[in-house]
Amino acid sequence: MSSKNSKQRNNARNHSVKNQKNAAAQSQRSASSGVAQNGLDRFFHITERGSTVGREIRGGFVTFFSMAYILVINPIILSSALPENISTQAVAAGTALVAGIMTVLMGVVANYPLGLAAGMGLNAMVAFTLVGASGLTFQEAMGLIVWEGILITILVLTGFREAVFKAVPRQLKTAISVGIGLFIAFVGLLNAGIIRPGGTPVQLGVDGSLDGWPAVIFVFGLFLTIILYVRKVRGAILIGILSSTVLAIIIQAFVKIGQKSDENPTGWGQSVPEIDGAPVAFPQFSSLFQVDMFGAFGKLGPLAVILLVFSLMLADFFDTMGTMVAVGAEGDLLDEKGNPPRSKQILLIDSVSAMAGGMGGVSSNTSFIESAAGVGEGARTGLASVVTGCLFLVSTFLAPIVNLVPTEAASTALVFVGFLMMVQVTDMEWHKPEIAIPAFLTIAFMPFAYSISVGIGVGFIAYTAIQIAIGKARRIHPLMWVVSILFVAYFALGPIQRALLG
Repeated sequence: MSSKNSKQRNNARNHSVKNQKNAAAQSQRSASSGVAQNGLDRFFHITERGSTVGREIRGGFVTFFSMAYILVINPIILSSALPENISTQAVAAGTALVAGIMTVLMGVVANYPLGLAAGMGLNAMVAFTLVGASGLTFQEAMGLIVWEGILITILVLTGFREAVFKAVPRQLKTAISVGIGLFIAFVGLLNAGIIRPGGTPVQLGVDGSLDGWPAVIFVFGLFLTIILYVRKVRGAILIGILSSTVLAIIIQAFVKIGQKSDENPTGWGQSVPEIDGAPVAFPQFSSLFQVDMFGAFGKLGPLAVILLVFSLMLADFFDTMGTMVAVGAEGDLLDEKGNPPRSKQILLIDSVSAMAGGMGGVSSNTSFIESAAGVGEGARTGLASVVTGCLFLVSTFLAPIVNLVPTEAASTALVFVGFLMMVQVTDMEWHKPEIAIPAFLTIAFMPFAYSISVGIGVGFIAYTAIQIAIGKARRIHPLMWVVSILFVAYFALGPIQRALLG
């Protein structure tokens, strides 16, 4: 009897174990077959895309820390263009607010693991081309950003984006990104005082030497970022900025260097790394709605405004197309034609982000290639974007920390991002002069003319002229004809105005 009971208990135990294994196997099959486990899973298609909630949260954090440098960099780039009523703290808070809202929308509406924030290159164009070179006010420049966002949104809604995308040769699109990279790197070196005006147009440091603690901070931050990057450490740019900032605060506490001036050429640049008050405070949003939609038309004329908006659109539009495809490829999210899911929604949110950036007074917002870092950590859905966006929203309370970051520490990111954009130069077909020459001129004129739009214009004109010269005028897209002619008029605007005015 005892033996029989024991046998029954063993059978029951084996049956229970078998049932548990079957249940586990069934759960695993459900996950692998794409059967959603709960409402969150069903909304974001987490299991369907081979991910988990934990991976999405982790990926969202990684994307945020890979992008967070923009909270420091954007205010510094825009600082030279800011009016007196807008502080860098306000720009930092506005940058975080707009990035947070639009990234959450990307997750909820497009269900794609993309983070959005103020675009590098676009912010430089605002500060140095629209305000610096063209003489627009900050509000007028933001008005052009809004117009650019409206134009891109119309292109998306009408489907005309395909025509614009196909109008510009792929090599010129690549050249635009590479040229912006060199321009950003040049700006970073100038802001950090590593490159300065001198006996020659520019020179290394002070009289040809790197002199002063701020230069040490820049070199330390740049090489730390490089070392972390080559060792594949996530968030290398942010770590480099924060580490060099901490070192700068320590040095300033003991040495009291002061701000750079003619009498103090080895001082700090635009900000002195000193703690002044609490690092956490209620956010200031004075940059919001600082927009003048029509002032630029009266100041520059319709032709110049159209070309400037078109230049902004090019710098924004094609970067977005490349970014969403690159992120999708990293996460194996592309279809057989190489398109990501919900492409129209992705492009629509990105386009609205451009308008939101202008209305927020923080420059055009766009998709960040750094999102690939989060995808590399396992993110596959919009839940990761929601996590990233929420972290940006929390960051609005950390805007005072921006004042602690010296230009020399933040500029390391500009130089390094320049490298990241430069690596695309390997995609160029340098053995084909009809393509290589316009691409080279595009790349060269951006830093040398200190203008992104000038580089784009020179490249377009050169491409059109060369295609005509080699008997391939029929290959030129009608839109390229129109834009090239407009750029010719833009470059000759001064003589044309003098001739018309007598």
